[in-house]
Amino acid sequence: MLDRLQSLEDRYEKLNQLLSDPEVISDQKKLRDYSKESSDLEETVQTYREYKTAMQELEDAKAMLEEESDADMKEMIRGEINGLEKHIDELQERLRILLIPKDPNDDKNVIVEIRGAAGGDEAALFAGDLYKMYTRYAENQGWKIDVMEASQSEVGGYKEIIFMINGKGAYSKLKYENGAHRVQRVPETESGGRIHTSTATVAVLPEAEEVEIELHDKDIRVDTFASSGPGGQSVNTTMSAVRLTHLPTGIVVSIQDEKSQIKNKEKAMKVLRARVYDKFQKEAEAEYAANRRSAVGTGDRSERIRTYNFPQSRVTDHRIGLTLQKLDTILNGNLDEIINALIVEDQAKMIEQAEAL
Repeated sequence: MLDRLQSLEDRYEKLNQLLSDPEVISDQKKLRDYSKESSDLEETVQTYREYKTAMQELEDAKAMLEEESDADMKEMIRGEINGLEKHIDELQERLRILLIPKDPNDDKNVIVEIRGAAGGDEAALFAGDLYKMYTRYAENQGWKIDVMEASQSEVGGYKEIIFMINGKGAYSKLKYENGAHRVQRVPETESGGRIHTSTATVAVLPEAEEVEIELHDKDIRVDTFASSGPGGQSVNTTMSAVRLTHLPTGIVVSIQDEKSQIKNKEKAMKVLRARVYDKFQKEAEAEYAANRRSAVGTGDRSERIRTYNFPQSRVTDHRIGLTLQKLDTILNGNLDEIINALIVEDQAKMIEQAEAL
């Protein structure tokens, strides 16, 4: 581990030299790439330098203890040694986490797709609850939300809603929300007071930039049609709605949220690019051995990941066995306790896998 950390520090110092090189400064791509690499390394290198300083201080303290004859001074030095050893243990654990290979998508914006699944009207209402939950969570993080497409249910909630969350690190936290979410509650229309179980699926896709996934015009069929509202009735007479079909993969995206056909096409292209990128990424990940998968689940959208139980005000994340009696708090967007627990579990598993190699 120390050899790897030293090589990262050497690379960090080299990058700082390159960033002051006039040739690099005049090349926008190199400047951007080197700046990002330096930024990604900074926390690891600073922690490693703090570790080296603490190790030197520990060595000096132990030498002083050997030379000191005064009992009170010896006791004080032993206390300093104990504190340094504890601090070094903490730094070592932090460095192990920092050395985990970073998901290249972690800093990206995300496109979130929520769909009511099993449960009819109740599933659509629950999809609306999940949308509000993520909206409030995003607001707490200082992120911005842009609704790209919404198909409202006649009773409220959404049959489907697609929205983008713009914010640094959005994918690093929201990627754990991929999967089937289950709700257990008594519907307002249920006169007998029986608890119903419904589900909604959540897909979290990293926004793909044009340089990452190239879509050729010849591979995309563009269809336009009049926008429609709940029940299918036409809501305007202009052909503003856009449907894009990616012929090589068969992926279809329809957007009718805006009155402008151009804006709808721009939004549809963002969603299409993210879905195609997600498909290729999933295919690449499938080539890895099963023991390299994360402990918090595969991210498969059919995988039931969480249950929201209203009668007992309970939320359970099935991947890590975490149960919290904080339903109202969580639905109000306070997801940090769950997401942080998932991150810790994921990191622990990746450290375990790295050490086993």
